[in-house]
Amino acid sequence: MPRSAHAHQGSFMAEEDDWDDDTSFSPVSAGLATPTSPTATRRLHSARTSDLDLRSRLPSRMPSRLHLDEQSNLLAFSDGMRNYTSAPNTAGHRRLSRASSIALPKHHNRSGSLGVRLATALGFDRARGEAGLAESKVSLFTDERVWYDQFTSTDWVHDSIADAFRLRDLRSRKDFRGRLYAWFDGAQGWVLVAIIGIITALLAYFITITETSIFELKEGFCTGQWTLNKRTCCFGKEDCSAWRSWGQRLGLVGPGQMWADFMIYVAFVIFFAIASCFLTLLTRTEIPSNYSLTTLDENLAADPKPMSNNEDKPAVEDHNSPVRAQRAPGTVYYPAAGSGVAEVKVILSGFVVHGYLGVKTLVVKTLAVILSLASGMSLGKEGPYVHIATCVGNIACRFFSKYNHNDGKRREVLSAAAASGVGVAFGAPIGGVLFSLEEVSYYFPPKTLFRTFFCCIVASLSLKFLNPYGTGNIVIFEVRYSSDWKFFEIFVFILLGVLSGALGAFFIKACAIWARTFRKIPAIKRWPVLEVALVALVTGLVSFWNPYTKLAVTELLFDLASPCKADASSSLCPNDGTEILGIIRYLGIAFVIKSLLTTITFGIKVPAGIYVPSMVVGGLLGRIVGHAVQYLVYTFPDASIWSQCAAEEGLESCGTPGVYALVAAGATMCGVTRLSVTLAVILFELTGSLDHVLPFSLAVLVAKWTADAVEPLSIYDLLTEMNSYPLLDNKLRPVFTTDLGDITPAVRSHRVIDISNSPLVPAPVLRRKLEHLHSVGEVDGGLPVVRNNILVGLIPAPDLEFALDKLDDEETSLCLMVQTATWHDSEENDEHDQDPTDFTPFIDPAPVSLDFHSPMDLVLQCFVKLGLRYICVLRDGQYAGLVHKKTFVKYIRELEHTGNT
Repeated sequence: MPRSAHAHQGSFMAEEDDWDDDTSFSPVSAGLATPTSPTATRRLHSARTSDLDLRSRLPSRMPSRLHLDEQSNLLAFSDGMRNYTSAPNTAGHRRLSRASSIALPKHHNRSGSLGVRLATALGFDRARGEAGLAESKVSLFTDERVWYDQFTSTDWVHDSIADAFRLRDLRSRKDFRGRLYAWFDGAQGWVLVAIIGIITALLAYFITITETSIFELKEGFCTGQWTLNKRTCCFGKEDCSAWRSWGQRLGLVGPGQMWADFMIYVAFVIFFAIASCFLTLLTRTEIPSNYSLTTLDENLAADPKPMSNNEDKPAVEDHNSPVRAQRAPGTVYYPAAGSGVAEVKVILSGFVVHGYLGVKTLVVKTLAVILSLASGMSLGKEGPYVHIATCVGNIACRFFSKYNHNDGKRREVLSAAAASGVGVAFGAPIGGVLFSLEEVSYYFPPKTLFRTFFCCIVASLSLKFLNPYGTGNIVIFEVRYSSDWKFFEIFVFILLGVLSGALGAFFIKACAIWARTFRKIPAIKRWPVLEVALVALVTGLVSFWNPYTKLAVTELLFDLASPCKADASSSLCPNDGTEILGIIRYLGIAFVIKSLLTTITFGIKVPAGIYVPSMVVGGLLGRIVGHAVQYLVYTFPDASIWSQCAAEEGLESCGTPGVYALVAAGATMCGVTRLSVTLAVILFELTGSLDHVLPFSLAVLVAKWTADAVEPLSIYDLLTEMNSYPLLDNKLRPVFTTDLGDITPAVRSHRVIDISNSPLVPAPVLRRKLEHLHSVGEVDGGLPVVRNNILVGLIPAPDLEFALDKLDDEETSLCLMVQTATWHDSEENDEHDQDPTDFTPFIDPAPVSLDFHSPMDLVLQCFVKLGLRYICVLRDGQYAGLVHKKTFVKYIRELEHTGNT
């Protein structure tokens, strides 16, 4: 429940040392481990706000025994399991240990440091200190920041300012070389997205060629060349002598051949699925229990972490107890599992997850998705394409310093990369752009829109040039319709929208129920490969006997959406009206089987997308409705509503079942994912028919309204909520009944740095304050610097950790927390190396602050549009607390559960 205003009127303790006696929490006695910085050297992003060019004033790069950067694998262990040792530990004892900190040369002499000189010359003269701060023109934003720590959030404001000053310095050069550098800097983005588009197309080509070559090994092989699939081997015919089943290869005939084919088919399904699962399990990663994350893959059975109302309560209360430490295990997830769309969406919102978009994930997911597709299970490759393309974008950014050193700029490129994944998956570059804009991107400026479109065009053209299917089409289910729709069909399209939207919503509920029941079985939770084997076994047993469920999902969708031609020999095309009911019966069986298989397959530990499988289920429903309309026209040809078209020759004179199938396919996918404009455009790009844009759009709109009424959350929104992702939805508009003061935690001494008595603070006191932030999961938090209850600055927790790790003698060091030097003094100090006890370069002198009574709508806009990590709260000009973004997200979740959103 929100706290009342009077509950937040905290008071500061006079002395910093009194924090040791605070009974609310003692991180030293708890033995919490402080996460070490993920890089041994800090890279220059840009100078922060300043009237001067401070690049020449920056300290030289720190020597280090390690050569690490953000590309380094922080999680590698000899046993093959990755563990975030850089994150707060759940066990063990640490007393200001710097064993894992950055090693520095022991040349520092405290006697002549800036802090001692100031203490001697100025004493504790606050008036002179304040005057010095006002007169100083030295930037307090000198940026020597570390790469973002694991499970922290991007500082969008800082990255935007850093890039602005980088551009200012770049454009200040008017000579030829300076103009050349400026031109190259502007071209970097276009070159980068072009590289991403080409590599994404190459990976899509590799996946498609490999998957189609081994998919039909379950049924037989081509005697001329075993890598050819049946269609290529037989030159497009249904059967030929060059293609032999496994029963024929064994010399069996009759029922023996059929049962041999059946058993080998099931064996191949299980083998491919288990092989894909074992590859996926190679990316096993453990999240420490300090972080309030349930999982980072599509596991709807994960137990959500309880939301604590005590902001100062550590995640694990007693680390000295080994029994208690064993009862708080970390959370395990697999980056290569599932589609990765929800996780990509969270990462693009500013959440930092090292390794999720790395080289290992890219390689493993690319190989594992081939095997999972070849198994024939009810899953797709379109979602994994988004994750794979985003991995490509993240890796490519490492070769361009402009994007490698700026997390905000990097996410602009990742938005374009995610769009290219959809572009090659559906052969729809415009749909890919809209997908990035509508579904995954959090920050999408106009320049990013144009570069995203360029990236999608490059990817689609590259894949079309590679021609993976040998037909000139980018995707196999690209179809063309020659006839227009009739007016009476608009009611059928609306009916399909209602049915498909409800089907998508009930599918989400069914997936959640299945996950919370079957996946709660201890054996299934402990051995994910067991669930994969069982799902593959069921898939093989039930799919073999039905010709529609036996096909790959993309081929089945193509057959469902294709119109019947005069010389068509498809089993979905009746020769006369008497065959329609038989086709409906087979389609009905396939609909039930595919619906059940898709439900139990979603969330297993293999790379698996939900886009095309949901479209296939909807396509089966739409084809059933289409043939039902055909049968009604055939049975009642004189009905006034269609009598004119019924007089024409052909069963498709009053409607094409393939159109109904594609309309329902898009509407069902809308019900599952809640994509709207994106789907309408994708369907248009798949058909190239302007005549059918209206039916597509109408069905998608009706499906979205229906699905929202049945289940408010999409499948990815449900994953985001259940997995406790720190995502603040920029489309959300809650109804607030409180103000900022109601969620502001009470001021506590270990949450602030009080310099009222002295600008020098002992390093051990700062370390304990930092450890407390880590213990409550605020690795990306900050400590306000106050003087007489007046906010004078804020130091981010990662920067404070880095500054403390630079100290040679942390136990006895005194750290300067406010700039008190005059302009003349600062100029003289520039001739010497920067004093490591001077923490002022890491302090933000003007953190974003709001009044205690600010409306919550303003707070929401600050977090969403400015991308802030935290907001300082002032009351009557005095510091009254700090609200972290995670606290605000938790508050929004509480509003959602009470129905106020």
